[in-house]
Amino acid sequence: MTIQLSIAAVAEKFPAFRVAVVVAEDLNIAVDRPSTLDRLIREREEAARQRWGTMELSRIPGVAAWRAAYKAFGIKQTRYRSAVERLMKNVLAGRELARVNAFVDLYNAVSMTHVLPLGADDLVKIAPPLAFRYAYAEDTFVDMADLSEDGDVEPEAPKAGEVVYADVRHVLCRRWNWRQDARTLITPATRRAIVTLQSNGAGDVEAAAADLSGLIVRFCGGHCRTATADCGAQIVEV
Repeated sequence: MTIQLSIAAVAEKFPAFRVAVVVAEDLNIAVDRPSTLDRLIREREEAARQRWGTMELSRIPGVAAWRAAYKAFGIKQTRYRSAVERLMKNVLAGRELARVNAFVDLYNAVSMTHVLPLGADDLVKIAPPLAFRYAYAEDTFVDMADLSEDGDVEPEAPKAGEVVYADVRHVLCRRWNWRQDARTLITPATRRAIVTLQSNGAGDVEAAAADLSGLIVRFCGGHCRTATADCGAQIVEV
């Protein structure tokens, strides 16, 4: 199955925006981290603290680039920060990366290592084509933080002019890469996944995609294929 992704709607205003897409198939996702993955993540956390621990968070290039992008599309409140900024803030404060499942844990480690926002969705639960675009009036989003114990929640609508990542049915991530929709999350039952690795003037998405693909194959089995969208290739298939 070929997946199409477009950044055409935002490329003119944000010409530095680049997205590497990784499609992973035939996955076998462990509920808990294998011990070897746990050691690798601990080592990467320490390396991130050694590299960035003496620098103000706002001066880390991968964080600063997304603060500027958020400001450019009208997000001024400090409670809305890119996923990678929240992740880096926690790690540099001495906290460990969250334990979710082997796939989510390893892609968070790649996000931390390369200081890039990453997001992943279960391919069975989405309806391609995919796009980074501005929100539509009819868009819906289910915030992970609002889920009840029985999984019931009332969808919300993104704000007009907000950059979102979406399929043809609903928003997959609000505020570009702030928080993912609860309906397409990666679980141990996921066998096919799509991951986006995003930069906006800082960071090497191809290197991060290669790192991610290697870790997926090593710890979750299966195989990966990749493509990169940028200002010169605004619509890609993978």
